[in-house]
Amino acid sequence: MAKDTTAENLRAELKSLADTLEEVLNSSSDKSKEEISKLRSKAERALHDSRHRLGETGDAIAKQTREAAARADEYVRDNPWTGVGIGAAVGVVLGVLLTRR
Repeated sequence: MAKDTTAENLRAELKSLADTLEEVLNSSSDKSKEEISKLRSKAERALHDSRHRLGETGDAIAKQTREAAARADEYVRDNPWTGVGIGAAVGVVLGVLLTRR
């Protein structure tokens, strides 16, 4: 569920940034220097905020990935034969899929 929220936040952030930049590009031709300066400042703030939030999102995703890898590692250490079986099954499935091409 956290992954869905993170992905949705990422989509919303990128859409907001794209909308702001589109506004700047579309309206810059018929605006005064002062208005263009204001729009540019708004776009720069949006870009800065987006970079900050995207960095936080990337950190959260990296943390979730590390935690999942640690849980998988612990499971395989506790159940080595199950891990070998799962690995073999994945190998067979990939082999079948690759030979179909």
